[in-house]
Amino acid sequence: MDTQQRHLMVEGHVQGVSYRAYTERHASELGLEGYVRNLTDGRVEIVAEGPLKALDELEEWCWQGPPAAKVSAVRAETRPASGGFSGFVIR
Repeated sequence: MDTQQRHLMVEGHVQGVSYRAYTERHASELGLEGYVRNLTDGRVEIVAEGPLKALDELEEWCWQGPPAAKVSAVRAETRPASGGFSGFVIR
C-alpha cells in the first residue's frame, strides 16, 4: 500500500459549521491519520496521511463538507508521508 500525505487548504464559509468535526469523522472512517484545524484567516487546514485512494476520497469530500458549509476552493498538495501521526485529530 502506497502511503502519501495530502495537505489541503479549504476556503469559503468553513468555520462555525462543524467542518472540523465532520472532517475528523470522515478521515477516521477512511483510515487516515493526521489533523484538521481552523486558521485565523478563516480557512481550514487538513494534513492527512494514508493510501492515495483514501486521500482522493477525502479531497473530493472536502468540496462538499458538512451541510452548512459553502466551500469556494480546496487547494491540495501531495507529499511523501512523514509517518508522524497516530489517528486523526482536531487541533
